[in-house]
Amino acid sequence: MSNKMILFFLFVFLVVGGWFFLGSSGSVNSNTTNGATATGDVQKVTLSMKNSNYYPNTVRVKAGQPVRIYLDNSVGGCYRSFTIRDFGIAKYLQSPSDYVEFTPNKKGSFRFACSMGMGTGTLIVE
Repeated sequence: MSNKMILFFLFVFLVVGGWFFLGSSGSVNSNTTNGATATGDVQKVTLSMKNSNYYPNTVRVKAGQPVRIYLDNSVGGCYRSFTIRDFGIAKYLQSPSDYVEFTPNKKGSFRFACSMGMGTGTLIVE
């Protein structure tokens, strides 16, 4: 085998091994938690990262009342690029003090995700 071939296989091994070591096993936390706290007129939600996904990954909020979503320090990488396509939300939340704010005007279940679709969750508007 040539040195280039050995380096290529070593690189692939390290990438796959790193992916496995960091816990990207594809397991999704399916805990259902309210997750929203109402402060004044705004429902505040803080998402963190657990099992390589947003946590809690199911959040319940009330329709017609503003929602403010934060990402804590445990969230990193592409997961900080937060989207809820059904509400036209796509924003990079650089720090835990950054947030997205919107008022859900329709009831139902809506998917939230990182911009790459790797981390996902469900926003239930009641």
